[in-house]
Amino acid sequence: MTKSKVMFSRILPEKVMAEADGLFELTIRGNAIPMTAGEAQESLVDYDAVVPTLGDDFNAEVFSSVKDPKCRILANFGAGYNHIDVEAALKAGIIVTNTPGAVTDATADIALALILMTARRTVEGDRIVRGNQWTGWKPTEMLGAHVTGQTLGIIGMGRIGKAIAKRCHHGFGMKVIFHNRSKVSDTGVPATQLNSAEEVVAQANFVVVAVRGGPESYHLVDQELLGVMRKDGILINISRGDVVDENALIEALSTHQIAGAGLDVYEFEPEVPDEFKAMENVVLLPHLGTSVLAVREDMGMMVIDNLKGYFADQNPPNQVVS
Repeated sequence: MTKSKVMFSRILPEKVMAEADGLFELTIRGNAIPMTAGEAQESLVDYDAVVPTLGDDFNAEVFSSVKDPKCRILANFGAGYNHIDVEAALKAGIIVTNTPGAVTDATADIALALILMTARRTVEGDRIVRGNQWTGWKPTEMLGAHVTGQTLGIIGMGRIGKAIAKRCHHGFGMKVIFHNRSKVSDTGVPATQLNSAEEVVAQANFVVVAVRGGPESYHLVDQELLGVMRKDGILINISRGDVVDENALIEALSTHQIAGAGLDVYEFEPEVPDEFKAMENVVLLPHLGTSVLAVREDMGMMVIDNLKGYFADQNPPNQVVS
């Protein structure tokens, strides 16, 4: 029996690749940078399935330029899929799947890390010690913000938002408020849903952005929303980089309109504005949200399940709908 031709845009953990190798005729791209639109177009012509991931450029023009694609499924490696125009893919007869659930706990953990790192100035302190600039403990040195008992505001109360709320409520006794586009009946912990993101950021000491990427959330955190935040407020983004208007955030941080920010994602990854790098009141991580071997293996095995489901009966378990 002829194996289906599958192209992986990046090499995945050994366990995943071994499983895939036994099932499909594999092609793995030779570099780790995101696919260009041209590469994406070629992949739709040459393969039965493509496994893209963050940054791979499957935009509407890519799909419209291929009149009769061989590829019939994009089995995305990751929960987020804002790099894929799902509506255009479906119009072209191509199914899109993702890997929800597997990323929840690891991403929530990174949100907590960023809250603590930003509030308690741990990265700044590490630089001082490594630079031999620490002259000893002082009562007024490196004063940060308290976390325990403060108010947490979550924008986007999905799986990850709920996991963050659980950690902050049970671990730090935080009051939880949130905004979500739809009504959330079960948050898992005591939490109050407010009518708008503006109401949330105006009250919260810490604002965590946990929305799904895509056109509906593009620049959700803009100059106007940042202008409503408390002056002691800290913004945490673990969703997608383009959810935050980086120019507006740079302005808010540089003028001390808000106290700080913790970022794991960026609008034009892997490019990070030099203005962020020069600031002490922002913590910058290289998209570590799911950087745990067990998590990446789970994500990869979900990709395999999606491919197997499609090739068996065109019914993958995690199909994305536009």
